[in-house]
Amino acid sequence: MQKILLASLVSAAFAMPAVAAEQADVVIIGSGGAGLSAAVTAHDLGKKVIVLEKMAMVGGNTNRAAGGLNAAETKPQAKLGIKDSIESHFNDTIKGGHYLNNPDLDHKLTDNAKYSVDFINDLGGDLNDVGMMAGASQKRAHRPTGGGFVGAEVVRTLYKASKDRNIDIRTMADAQKLIVKDGKVVGVQFKQGKKPAQIVHAKAVVIASGGFSANQAMVAKIDPKLKGFATTNQPGATGDGIIMGEKVGAATVDMKQIQTHPTVVPGNGEMITEAVRGNGAILVNKEGKRFINELQTRDVVSAAELKQTDKVGYLFFDNSVRKSLKAIETYIKKGLVTEGKTPEELAQKLGINADNLKTTLTEYAKFQADKKDAQFGRADMPRPLTEAPYYAVMVTPAVHHTMGGLRINTEAQVLNHKGNVIPGLFAAGEVTGGVHGGNRLGGNAMADIVTFGRIAGRNAAENPTGVIIPRATPPQTAEKLAHEAK
Repeated sequence: MQKILLASLVSAAFAMPAVAAEQADVVIIGSGGAGLSAAVTAHDLGKKVIVLEKMAMVGGNTNRAAGGLNAAETKPQAKLGIKDSIESHFNDTIKGGHYLNNPDLDHKLTDNAKYSVDFINDLGGDLNDVGMMAGASQKRAHRPTGGGFVGAEVVRTLYKASKDRNIDIRTMADAQKLIVKDGKVVGVQFKQGKKPAQIVHAKAVVIASGGFSANQAMVAKIDPKLKGFATTNQPGATGDGIIMGEKVGAATVDMKQIQTHPTVVPGNGEMITEAVRGNGAILVNKEGKRFINELQTRDVVSAAELKQTDKVGYLFFDNSVRKSLKAIETYIKKGLVTEGKTPEELAQKLGINADNLKTTLTEYAKFQADKKDAQFGRADMPRPLTEAPYYAVMVTPAVHHTMGGLRINTEAQVLNHKGNVIPGLFAAGEVTGGVHGGNRLGGNAMADIVTFGRIAGRNAAENPTGVIIPRATPPQTAEKLAHEAK
């Protein structure tokens, strides 16, 4: 009898699964703006949501986003008297991406971005200040009052909303592979700390793990010219979600399109927000001369910077610009900014030609007064840069955004190499490709992650494995109707 019992126990032990398993409706990989937007949206549609974040804190690259969230025809724009149109936002996005963008995705983005602003503000966020960003024809970069960092505000708002809803967010939870059954994605295997590998079974998985700018080997393999470049990204942006998607047959698009940001402090990777230029700053070289229209797209400005002495420039601004943008105070506190009572004093501290800098500023003030930049054709010159004291930051390009990634449709469903939907699999944010084409406009990343994060969350909740017919109803309205119908 003892032998029979022992044999039974041994048999049962070997029959037990090696990996612990649990159940959810929607599993989301990544807790940046896209992942948290998806999580809140899916939860509000009545679904059990688990968020897996491989880093020790939530927010991902969204924590580092500085400039704004681009959207047209918004309530904050109307309140400020800003005339803009969704069509203009779409055209700027396509032009900025060198016409390599997927126009269907961009229509989805620009049609719905204004609802993303409402979404964050309705959750208690502050996206009520609107500024100019490079490549935009109008002021449409929504940010906190006074011009603070947009990413921190969005993460704060979404994380608070997630905690208020008791959404299960697990940090140090490294997603390792997608679980597939009968051609459908049905869960995720992940490793959390020193615990054994675990599995969450789910009706749908949303990949929102970001791009691969912090994976130098991957960046250099795709574009050897970027070997050795620093990055503005947090260390977790290593392309894991793209690799996981590829392993289950997902197609990728635009992988060679990698963007550098032109205003990054050499040596430490600190990005100076594009809003500094948008609010009036100019770029000068070590000779004290302007060399570019500062509001050109990031790729153009980066390329011009690399042609200057030592491949650097100086972001130059005065006290009027400082007063207009709260974000500048952070750079000053970090010791990144050099200050001078006069342009000559600043030039001496920087070791650049004072006579040239003085001439540059005199010419620029005249261009600003005449409302015509006769040198480089900058259209928006909000300030003459004549109010002391004066400030400068040395900058150089660094890898900033990877435009390529998993191929999705307008409903955030991941597609295979034949263009068919992979049932149960969605993706949003920088892990995807097609939205930004050959170059991303500043402010469009935030629009992308919140807008497509919400779309992914909604569809993962409502129709995880079926064919989704695109609808004209704005996502916010659709969610409200579904929530009220419960």
